[in-house]
Amino acid sequence: MGVEVSRLSNGLTVATETLPSIESVALGAWVKSGARNEREDEHGMAHLLEHMAFKGTRRRSAFQIASEIENVGGEINAATSVETTSFYARVLSNDVPLAVDILADILQESEFDPEELEREQNVILQEIGAAHDTPDDVVFDHFTETAFRHQTIGRSILGTPETVQSFTSRQLHDFMERQYGAERMVMVAAGDVKHDEFVREVEKKLGSFRSKAENAAPQYAQYVGGDFRENRDLMDAQIVLGFEGRAYHVRDFYASQVLSMILGGGMSSRLFQEVREKRGLCYSVYAFHWGFSDTGIFGVHAATGQNDIAELVPVIVRELQRAGEAIAQEELDRARAQYRAGLIMSAESPASRASQIARQLLLFGRPIPKEELMERLGALTIERLTDLSSRLFSTRPTLAAVGPIGTLAPYEAVLDTLPGIEVAARKLAV
Repeated sequence: MGVEVSRLSNGLTVATETLPSIESVALGAWVKSGARNEREDEHGMAHLLEHMAFKGTRRRSAFQIASEIENVGGEINAATSVETTSFYARVLSNDVPLAVDILADILQESEFDPEELEREQNVILQEIGAAHDTPDDVVFDHFTETAFRHQTIGRSILGTPETVQSFTSRQLHDFMERQYGAERMVMVAAGDVKHDEFVREVEKKLGSFRSKAENAAPQYAQYVGGDFRENRDLMDAQIVLGFEGRAYHVRDFYASQVLSMILGGGMSSRLFQEVREKRGLCYSVYAFHWGFSDTGIFGVHAATGQNDIAELVPVIVRELQRAGEAIAQEELDRARAQYRAGLIMSAESPASRASQIARQLLLFGRPIPKEELMERLGALTIERLTDLSSRLFSTRPTLAAVGPIGTLAPYEAVLDTLPGIEVAARKLAV
């Protein structure tokens, strides 16, 4: 049947997709507000708010929220990203009204009780500590902080112990009122769901939700790049090398996604074959491309022993440069097949499908048909990918490394292996 979309009088977008042979429904509210929407003194507040959403409302205690959804065999959760926050549930089709009621209760009636807040702040402090003890988490935090230095888009979503402990219930209420408006939210359901019935339930519970949020758009992101290193006494070294990527809306976004698959999207990818299989320089290596609303970042992550670090980075750089020289048709076809299979497989999961629809509505204002995505993939050519590679890997690099990294070449030496970078881009960030 495809995706059906309605808009309530307050501006809230409601979308559904019926999935055959599915007897459950994945549904949720997605808000166009995430970690980068925080003010300077609010670092970590979006994530704390997500945690506090299940800690009690005027109608339900924290236990009642959990027990009511689990009494019908359902589950409920939330997530915070750089640009969005989501509150979602999975239930059998008959229990959709209950799930909508609980989600609406959370969005409109959360109390942020001070005692619950103090307990949850301690939980997040433990989460921050656990992340600090996980080298592959630490290296990515420093990678984004270096790529987007002194900008909210580059900060850790978790916040710091100092900021998290400083927040009050009043600040959480103010943040939610400032950030959450119906015009910046979507309610999506996928699975055994009827559109008209779902719209009626959402209208009943959220039809009076405030229309507009007062918060201004986040600061426009500017990729900076640079170098971060932390010597730690570990068994292996975590290294991330990255470059300025592409935003969701630009022409090269899907080409960048496919390029990341060609370079490091599986065991047949260039980096895996050259770095791991042929040279044995690391036990893990992959490429990724993250798109945001106004920027992006393309990177390669590798985990290796200290004896192989000196050789590893030059080999990775060379493989990136080779992509600007030649890409085989077989590689492009394989990456297309991977991307297509991923889209089809995710469509078979109600939760994945609901999330995908919500993301498209928030970013593009409409659901993007699978056929349109396939057409975009089909339009990609070898010439376009090699041209993108030569431009992509000529931007100022971001290098982050954690572990026994004493033999890692200096940042300037890495720049010297990238002759395409302009002289101005070689200056280290202040």
